[in-house]
Amino acid sequence: MAQISITVDGAALKLEADQRPTHIFADNKEVVVCRVNGALKDLWTELSEGDVVESILISSPDGLAVLRHSTAHVMAQAVQEVYANTRLGIGPPIKDGFYYDFDPVNTFNPDDLVKIESAMRKIVKEGQRFRRRVTTEAEALKELAHEPYKCELIGIKGPAGEEASVEVGGSELTIYDNLGRDGNPVWSDLCRGPHLPSTKHIPAFKLMRTAAAYWRGSEKNPMLQRIYGTAWPSQDELNAYLELLAEAEKRDHRRLGTELDLFSFPEEIGSGLAVFHPKGGIVRRAMEDYSRIRHEEENYEFVYSPHLTKAALFETSGHLQWYADGMYPPMILDEELNADGTVRKPGQQYYMKPMNCPFHNLIYKSRGRSYRELPLRLFEFGTVYRYEKSGVLHGITRARGFTQDDAHIYCTKEQMVGELDSLLTFVLNLLRDYGLNEFYLELSTKNEEKFVGEDADWAEATEALRKAATAQNLELVLDEGGAAFYGPKISVQAKDAIGRTWQMSTIQVDFQLPQRFELEYSATDGTRQRPVMIHRALFGSIERFFGVLTEHYSGAFPPWLAPVQAIGIPVADTFSDYLGEVIKAMRKAGIRAELDASDDRMQKKVRNAQMQKIPFMVIAGEEDQQAGAVSFRYRNGEQKNGIPIADAIAEIKKVVAERTQV
Repeated sequence: MAQISITVDGAALKLEADQRPTHIFADNKEVVVCRVNGALKDLWTELSEGDVVESILISSPDGLAVLRHSTAHVMAQAVQEVYANTRLGIGPPIKDGFYYDFDPVNTFNPDDLVKIESAMRKIVKEGQRFRRRVTTEAEALKELAHEPYKCELIGIKGPAGEEASVEVGGSELTIYDNLGRDGNPVWSDLCRGPHLPSTKHIPAFKLMRTAAAYWRGSEKNPMLQRIYGTAWPSQDELNAYLELLAEAEKRDHRRLGTELDLFSFPEEIGSGLAVFHPKGGIVRRAMEDYSRIRHEEENYEFVYSPHLTKAALFETSGHLQWYADGMYPPMILDEELNADGTVRKPGQQYYMKPMNCPFHNLIYKSRGRSYRELPLRLFEFGTVYRYEKSGVLHGITRARGFTQDDAHIYCTKEQMVGELDSLLTFVLNLLRDYGLNEFYLELSTKNEEKFVGEDADWAEATEALRKAATAQNLELVLDEGGAAFYGPKISVQAKDAIGRTWQMSTIQVDFQLPQRFELEYSATDGTRQRPVMIHRALFGSIERFFGVLTEHYSGAFPPWLAPVQAIGIPVADTFSDYLGEVIKAMRKAGIRAELDASDDRMQKKVRNAQMQKIPFMVIAGEEDQQAGAVSFRYRNGEQKNGIPIADAIAEIKKVVAERTQV
């Protein structure tokens, strides 16, 4: 047998020409896929002289994606074994798992998932090999004539969309066969791959839930049923993930919002639109007030803008060209009619605003600007409206109406690097003040198919952001092609108390809108120059940040944010008047304090306070009254007795002022 020379993980290697990567990595079960000359390939891929091979571990991002994609196909195979007439959609890997869309004869129920999972385990145990085969469009259409959704995908050339790309969209059309122990196909699916060497390489998985999903995400298409699942390199990792999900469910802001009477989504208003109740209003006001103070300290100026505008403004900004799908449909207003009903003055299109930046540009442009005014920092709590698809709505963390803590900074090119550095420092420090302390940064670069402006401007802006990010000594992750059409951005990714990552602040450098709006300033030499515009949403939105904090603290807000900071609980009714005077003194001192004067027994009042996650329970009995004191029962169950009233007030005020948790 002839030999070939290749490179494996940087080392030269000679091997028989019929050897595959699966033979090379036979002793390392953690290697489940590889790169051959930079392209992700199955371990059964044929090798040629001079190939450069890189091993990919199952625990790596690429390895996890292949594991989950392969598990999705095993699920589809199991579904068709159990329910033979089910038609297939697509089954891509997603964050922490996978899904597959089906068109079943009868809707799947929880008992069906148990049956499907059992069938999957049999397939895994059999160790069926995944075999890739190249086919033609005509052959695939003939072979998959019974699968109408697959046939639709076959006709797609070039990019097939983010999800469908796991099936088609490459230079070749391929089908994967699952081979039984005799080497013959037992099931096949249209797929680009790559896949694991065999089903035995699937260590741990679980089916999670079902959901409705439109075919290819369009409401014009048939409704399918989606099954979600998860897969991990080990049973321990699967168990840890399931425990995380259980904890996340306990912390779900939608559930806590109801239990703590913070906010709600009345059906009468519409999907994705929340109302904040008094207690939620207190938390929100505290968040906003502190943010206002910190912005004033950093020399921001407060502005306000309306909720809607004529279409021309968003035509100037470019949003109607690039963002119309995410906007509410226009309203036709200002039409004037003659007495006979004919149109004297045509109406104009008005749009609800999806962002605030065009308005701030008009404020900047309202008069001449000098270099002495720069950097100019405009700040607004501006409520915006985006027509998010119903499938992505998620409480107040993904809504259709929300309030951005939106700032736009106008500066010279010379000021840009320094401004970005100080801006990012300000953003991170403010997030830390709210109790988030673990971050990494993401740099989103130009999307080559969706951008405006000159390459040189983009390069300069991207480098300025990179420098600012590097100066923070945080992990910097590259998001290639993830920028908006007008400029690159830095995203602050924050980890919460249970290790989940949330996108918080975004900072974008924009050379385009100043040109579109013809923004200028008088330079030191008397010439008119364009300012650089920096977009910054610190929280993302007030609502989203509220939801994140609710889940981060599991509803047990630190005292400075808590709707009720202290609640008075008398040991018996005879001490209610005494404790009522203490609560009055606390309220006079600026503490959000209430007296529980209900008919419930003391222990029931304590339980109610614990359920409401109130930081301080202020208790008074006979000894306390005689001593002019109170007792504290803290949220964690600890108790401190005989605290003089003045000291009790001082302790609460100190904890609030220092923004510490109890």
